[in-house]
Amino acid sequence: MDTVKRTKIKDLLASEPGKTVRAKGWVRTKRGNKQVKFIALNDGSTINNIQIVADATLFDEELLKRVTTGASLNVLGELVPSIGSGQAVEIQAKEIEIYGDCDPMRFPLQKKDTSLEYLRSVAHMRLRTNTFGAVLRIRHAMAFAIHKFFNDKGFVYLNTPLITESDAEGAGDMFQVTTLDLKNIQLDKKGNVDFSRDFFGKKTSLTVSGQLEGELGATAVGEIYTFGPTFRAENSNTPRHLAEFWMIEPEMAFYDINDDMELAEEFVKYLVQYALDNCMDDLQFLNDKYDDGLIERLRSVLGISFERVTYTRAVEILEEAIANGKQFEFPVHWGTDFQSEHERYLVEQYFKKPVILIDFPKDIKAFYMKQNEDGRTVRGMDVLFPKIGEIIGGSEREASLEKLEQRIDELGMSRKNLEWYIDTRRYGTVPHSGFGLGFERLLLFVTGMANIRDVIPFPRTPKNAEF
Repeated sequence: MDTVKRTKIKDLLASEPGKTVRAKGWVRTKRGNKQVKFIALNDGSTINNIQIVADATLFDEELLKRVTTGASLNVLGELVPSIGSGQAVEIQAKEIEIYGDCDPMRFPLQKKDTSLEYLRSVAHMRLRTNTFGAVLRIRHAMAFAIHKFFNDKGFVYLNTPLITESDAEGAGDMFQVTTLDLKNIQLDKKGNVDFSRDFFGKKTSLTVSGQLEGELGATAVGEIYTFGPTFRAENSNTPRHLAEFWMIEPEMAFYDINDDMELAEEFVKYLVQYALDNCMDDLQFLNDKYDDGLIERLRSVLGISFERVTYTRAVEILEEAIANGKQFEFPVHWGTDFQSEHERYLVEQYFKKPVILIDFPKDIKAFYMKQNEDGRTVRGMDVLFPKIGEIIGGSEREASLEKLEQRIDELGMSRKNLEWYIDTRRYGTVPHSGFGLGFERLLLFVTGMANIRDVIPFPRTPKNAEF
């Protein structure tokens, strides 16, 4: 029987009974009596377990005692129709080999429900739980769907640098990269750190965005997208912020702001539909356990047009709400940057559908956004989703060399490390647009999880960089 190869549990559960099979996995639970043991086995291929039925008279008593929650098994047996409810088939065990024992007194994952906060404290083991198995499978499916969406549209996948000297966001919250001896920092004649002695000969940091480099690709091959890690040294401990997170950033030559919005809407609808079509078992588990409105909310964004609203109109709506007794923690007036509570009010209570905000005050948006004719606003666009707020931020980019240079000077930005970017407007400039989708923000929406630390395998936050 050693010639029988392992079949994944996902495939076993979809198989017809009446054959000898081999399953390998970890024990979720064990119950039974002196005559028979029922073992729930899971190998990570599905949220569902397969039941192993072990006749106690066929196995050594000491071996069965070692079958505890968390132990890993190699089981050979007959796939038979299941008598119990919950599954169509089960395995009548003929042979059980224990690959790895698991001390039930010390194993941090017990049968009882454990809080997500506790699981973050044992993050090296939490991936073995049903919850994080579901999240990881959905995360994989969304990553695959992202590549498929852009590939099918003829976009080129562009790898932009993780180490950079440019601050695309202009916020300054960047992690510095250096090989200098921190115990013996050499200063130049002006008393500043002498970065000429550093590895790259200049001050460098981990990137906050691949957008600026992405624009170079768009002006070469037309349509590109990036998909990689980005870093922000913002000292924030909110449920919506990470220091290391993943971004999808398409950049498209010859797209105006309307083309940009259409692509963004098509993109997120595609991803939601892909999740519903390919991850339903995991979504149903998360719906039942954490968020009983999850699947309904996912379906609600399909088959409708997202509401397109100017920033100015959104301010009027919020001010009207305040005048009618609505209370917000943060103030609202023309020129303020909306907070999550404002965004969610617009989506969840006023329009009751996803919203695309457009035409923002230029003073609250990045230097590269195209200025409108009014001189006050820019062609930015934010896609707002229920429960999340902003999920996509983008714009038509400023194609005018004169206006771009003027804006850089207005903001007092250094031209020293931006000349390469400005060259795209000097040599064959074109109308172009792009946006950024925070991968973990998307996953918050698709999984229904409440904390962004629970949709990434190894969260990086202030004072937390385990593993």
